[in-house]
Amino acid sequence: MSAEELSALFSQDFLAHVFPPERTDAFFDALFGDPKEGAYDIRLSFLSGSEVLLNFAFELHQRGNACLACNLTHGLPHVFKRHPVINVDGLSKELARRAGWEDGAWDWHIGDTVEVSRALHIVPLQLTKHG
Repeated sequence: MSAEELSALFSQDFLAHVFPPERTDAFFDALFGDPKEGAYDIRLSFLSGSEVLLNFAFELHQRGNACLACNLTHGLPHVFKRHPVINVDGLSKELARRAGWEDGAWDWHIGDTVEVSRALHIVPLQLTKHG
């Protein structure tokens, strides 16, 4: 599949469907008991891909005047791996199936948080097809 085909397959509309904005509030509600306590909004984006590799990112966009400090976001890869609201396993299955990959023929990995700017941090999500 070409880069253009993958970009179309994983359009922002599709990604907002599989990882809707409401999931951010549900995440902070589960963590803090109040969705308004969250310092950022989480959005899934497609970065790049090939026949055997798909690169996505959880984008953490600062909310209003909230502080998007590194100490808030650097532990997130470990939290995202296990948190049922984020549900990386289920989300990855949906993304892999969208690419036409068979269940069990791929793995997912969450990378370390990257500070793009003071108002945007990302947590990489990579899917790798076996064989």
